[in-house]
Amino acid sequence: MSRGTSALSYHERTSHTPEAIRNNSFSLDFENKPIPYKIYENLPSVELSSNIRPSQLPTLRAITGYDADTDSRSDPEFDQHSPSKTRAHPLDRAVLTQLCYLSSGITKTIQRGKREIPFRAAACTGALYHINLYVICGSLPTLASGVYHFDPRTLSLDVLRRGDFRGALSEARSAPLTIVATSTWWRNAWKYRARAYRHAFWDSGTVLANLLATAHALDIPARAALGFDDDRVADVLGIDPAHEGPIALVSVGMDEQVPDTPAIEPIDPDTRPLSEKRVEYELIQEAFSASTLKDENAVRDWQRTRPDSNSGTARGDGWRIDLEPVDDERAAKTPLHWTIRRRGSCRKYTRDPLSFRKVSTILDRAVRGVPLDVRDPSGPSLQFTDCYLLINDVQNVPSGAYHYHPDEGDGTIELLREGSFRREAGHLALDQGLAADAGLCAFFLSDIDAVTDQFGDRGYRLAQFEAALTAGRLYLAAYAHRDLGATGLTFYDEEVTEFFSPRAASQTPMFLWTLGRPA
Repeated sequence: MSRGTSALSYHERTSHTPEAIRNNSFSLDFENKPIPYKIYENLPSVELSSNIRPSQLPTLRAITGYDADTDSRSDPEFDQHSPSKTRAHPLDRAVLTQLCYLSSGITKTIQRGKREIPFRAAACTGALYHINLYVICGSLPTLASGVYHFDPRTLSLDVLRRGDFRGALSEARSAPLTIVATSTWWRNAWKYRARAYRHAFWDSGTVLANLLATAHALDIPARAALGFDDDRVADVLGIDPAHEGPIALVSVGMDEQVPDTPAIEPIDPDTRPLSEKRVEYELIQEAFSASTLKDENAVRDWQRTRPDSNSGTARGDGWRIDLEPVDDERAAKTPLHWTIRRRGSCRKYTRDPLSFRKVSTILDRAVRGVPLDVRDPSGPSLQFTDCYLLINDVQNVPSGAYHYHPDEGDGTIELLREGSFRREAGHLALDQGLAADAGLCAFFLSDIDAVTDQFGDRGYRLAQFEAALTAGRLYLAAYAHRDLGATGLTFYDEEVTEFFSPRAASQTPMFLWTLGRPA
């Protein structure tokens, strides 16, 4: 597939339609379900800290990385993720424990019959947990330099390499430690088949939203990057991109001098089989391969690219409602670690109205722009996607379809179409009643043609990742309020576009997030 077209081709070929869903004969093979962990055989490991003191910073401050009263949107020079504007914090094993545990650790276990079902810190499609975390670090207090894999079962690090391999990480090379998120394709494709490539970004986005918020709660600078040499990172981790692909890097800590990278000798440690057999979906590999950066020259070209100011859809002149977010003093004070432990994907909503101020505050804190390598710090909050709202029941807001403009004052919502659309909401969400019962549905849409024209096929990763990371923050902001719940849902792609057209005529949906009162 040619550069600039394969991302669109993949997206179109994996889009849901009512006809395809009705005629689908696929059934799950539970005898062949993959295990939800990557388990290395015969590797040494390092235990993480069993006693930690998590930050008490409120969730609604942690997800933004700065005070709500110091709004970066009014100051183009303000960079909320710059180490020069963030106090240094010593990185040690206790801090690393929090970063890993609150991103991908087992936070609760639910008894169902005779089975105990563990759930992780971040939302994941189908609870299949295909996102793995690796740590690449220099010498830290109580942890030697090396390459490690985080094992959530045992709260430990599997030792893959000894030595300082940070130099292989392109832009992230100068950080004391970098966490690499990967996706094991088959673990998600078992249920979702070729759509697992989409889910690699959906689910890494929610995981890394937790990670970034945890770092900010500990007053540590952290930044995500999609610009790296895919094959070189895979070589450092000892993974085969045909089965497990690197998705994103998060650099953590203040920049420092890094020694030369030692020779990257091939490693292929034994791992426990995920299931009896693995089914390959070539479309995943085609989409991933078409979007890789092949060398450091390609990485540098990527890093020099910035989003076009016109990449989003044009604003309209429709009737607007000003949002009314509350300041930090009046906002919910739930600490981040409590929110993450409480969070779960809501399975049933009551049809009770949502507080307009709570909705305003959730949107205000979550949609402030993600700390990403190619993001323009002086640009809009959303640079690769637009957020559309289908409001079913928010106090003092007419039900209808809206376009959210986060950068107009404290945020505005522009009415596209007024009316009661609960039935339509449920239909758009793959005919799932949760969306019909939710008080609000947030759809993130992107102009894939425009993004890939600028960034090549890797631009598709950008659009998916911005949407998912923002949705991950929405999850956290929602669960900071004890009377609210949230969940992500899938959708009929073309019908979502049609519903929000003509405004969204050139766009296609990336992510759907719903908010309501748990039943």
